[in-house]
Amino acid sequence: MIFHSAFEYNYLWLPLVGFIIGLLAAIIGGGGGFFFPPILMLFFKVDAQVAVATSLAATLPICVVGAIGHYRHKNIDVRMGAIFGAAGILGALLGASLTGLMTAETLKTTFGVYSILLAIVMVFNNYRDKRARAKGKEIPNGLTAGRISRGSFYGFIGGLITGTFGTSGTAPVLAGLFALGLPLKLVVGTSLMVIFINTVSALGAHFLVGQIDMTLVYFLAGGAMIGAFFGTRFLTNVRIIRTEGSIKFWYAIAIAFFGLIMILS
Repeated sequence: MIFHSAFEYNYLWLPLVGFIIGLLAAIIGGGGGFFFPPILMLFFKVDAQVAVATSLAATLPICVVGAIGHYRHKNIDVRMGAIFGAAGILGALLGASLTGLMTAETLKTTFGVYSILLAIVMVFNNYRDKRARAKGKEIPNGLTAGRISRGSFYGFIGGLITGTFGTSGTAPVLAGLFALGLPLKLVVGTSLMVIFINTVSALGAHFLVGQIDMTLVYFLAGGAMIGAFFGTRFLTNVRIIRTEGSIKFWYAIAIAFFGLIMILS
């Protein structure tokens, strides 16, 4: 169900929040939706189920702008993205159904636990990525049965996370793409394509089982689209690889911090 909440002056902070998240999302390779639910719940006192569905709607413009920008710069493996995305649709639909079965308190606690696990995965992937670059790892080509099955598994998990928590499901998608040996820029671009598919699927399901506050979406999405645009252009500079690794690390620290707050609040 779609509705418009009454305007509040603290909503004027949302475009800035959206800009920062959109910028980081385009650089790191996710929809950035992870931060939307906890920010809406903790700082704007939005109900958990509403925050999840609203986050999906606000994440969609980031995915669109980021994916188009990366496609233009040939940073997307379309075939692998399609495999991840097809499996992600099933996961997203299942995740949206699970959200409707959880209480607000259970959803917050589960989200907090997931956040801490996500931070650990991000730090591990960042370390593995540095080692892969140092070894000059070659780009694999072609679609084998093993690559398709692994891509489907990671895609399904990413979709499940997206539908359940209203986040981008970045961690399993990035983990899967890195595991398949794609280079950094292809990982970033392809992940945005996958997350776009997952977000559309989950958002469609939440139209039936959730509530979307379009007032919040307008404020968040406006800043997020601008941030995603500049983040995509920023990534095209090959000199930012070291900076990108540092951003990933501090991004993971912030995720873990939000997770602890969600569990304790």
